[in-house]
Amino acid sequence: MVNKTETTYILGSNELKTPSTTSIQRWLKHFCCISNSKHYFSKQDRVDIAKVIHHAEHGHVGEIQVVIEGHIPANIAYFKNTELRARQLFAELGVWDTEHNSGVLLYVNLCERHVDIVFDRGIKKTTDSSIWQNICQNITQQMKEKKYKAAIIYGVEHIGAVLNKHYASMGSSLTDNDELSDYPIIL
Repeated sequence: MVNKTETTYILGSNELKTPSTTSIQRWLKHFCCISNSKHYFSKQDRVDIAKVIHHAEHGHVGEIQVVIEGHIPANIAYFKNTELRARQLFAELGVWDTEHNSGVLLYVNLCERHVDIVFDRGIKKTTDSSIWQNICQNITQQMKEKKYKAAIIYGVEHIGAVLNKHYASMGSSLTDNDELSDYPIIL
């Protein structure tokens, strides 16, 4: 697993980070959750989100991966909260493995209505955590209003804007390679 302190940074919609411990309550919540993420996002919604991701990645080397998960699998939920699950997916999906350490994972958990953004060390240099926190809070607010597609699109557009600003401030002349799929991963 990727070591958070050396390679990744994570910000979530919860202001206060609580250490993850085993939790029967969390396990039960996710075990009983019947949230089917494919129900919330039609095939056309996923295509629309992919187009927004492609547009948000244009002009810089930043890579955005969106993962929408209905609920954490029961065998994982006992041991991991949404923050740890986001870090696990960041590693498993290879978001950390971009050429310029420019990967960003937008993780949305529908069961808990929780959002986490995990970004690689190449982006940490010139970004402020309050910007990422604001994006998470706005996505969470839109999800509470049941505007799921709009929430994801908002998040992707604003992450793209942060990446654009980040790489512009670096005077980057790096080539724009599409290293990660633009289609959201629905779990």
